[in-house]
Amino acid sequence: MAYANLLDRVREVIRQKGYSHRTEQAYVSWIRRFIIFHNERRPQEMGAREIEQFLTYLARERCVAPSTQNQALQALLFLYREVLHQPIDRRLHFPQAKQPPRPLPVVLTREEVRRVLDAMEGTPKLVAQLLYGSGLRLMEALRLRVQDVDFERGQLWVRDGKGFKDRVTVLPQSLIGPLRAQLRHTRLLFEYDRQFPHWAGATLPHALEREAPDAARSWSWQYVFPAARLVQDPRTGTWRRHHLHEAVVQRALRKAARLVGIAKRVTSHVLRHSFATHLLEAGYDVRTVQALLGHRDVKSTMVYTHVMQKDPLAVSSPLDALS
Repeated sequence: MAYANLLDRVREVIRQKGYSHRTEQAYVSWIRRFIIFHNERRPQEMGAREIEQFLTYLARERCVAPSTQNQALQALLFLYREVLHQPIDRRLHFPQAKQPPRPLPVVLTREEVRRVLDAMEGTPKLVAQLLYGSGLRLMEALRLRVQDVDFERGQLWVRDGKGFKDRVTVLPQSLIGPLRAQLRHTRLLFEYDRQFPHWAGATLPHALEREAPDAARSWSWQYVFPAARLVQDPRTGTWRRHHLHEAVVQRALRKAARLVGIAKRVTSHVLRHSFATHLLEAGYDVRTVQALLGHRDVKSTMVYTHVMQKDPLAVSSPLDALS
């Protein structure tokens, strides 16, 4: 690829600025697609007009979501501003991608949740229990550090959640024992890794790697759910133990749903939806549930009132009165 050197430069600048690995992957992918869309022309020879054409194509031909179109835009603005030092100096004009109607969330009944969890085992089961018991997103659960579990207060700290926000949510009392056992297993891996001369510790968020490099090797910063083996960091070449891969939990969850014969599409986020809905059905107010979920807008939480088994008015069908 004639543009391979440019993509390497993009990666270098992203790493200098401390962006996450996922942001790096997304930006590089969009820049590559932009170049290919324009028949591999050099970006230095293109500009605002070509960006508008590409974003128009994404909206009209690919029918992408607004957030996807915006991510592509941010990647290209980053390329021209930070890498090529040719910032786009005029307002871009392109059709905005349309937001499709938001479907109602899929929610399991309490009995369905019990059946799915009973069909799981090991670490994936414990992660799934946290998704339902604490309302976590899958990556929030997998990125939990040892210091984020507060057994005394019965709380979990979610750091850098969606929107880069921190929040506190409930730690189910029934999971204290299993989580303590999980941390004992994690501690054994931690002590084993410390003997490896090339071990660099856990990955750290944002600029902490530069500000407190020793933190990566401390017990408090280790992942609660570590991966089974050490891997070489593609960005630094050092060896680290990352967190458990999300696909491990997703596969186990789908398998369990099939085994117990649930026809609904069961995903990790369905457990989070079920957490919120069941709390509202139990009488907790919307603002409390909003805080536990980390929603910025209460409207995002209100959607669960539409799928509650028993709405606040307790309305019964008039047909039932005839029987």
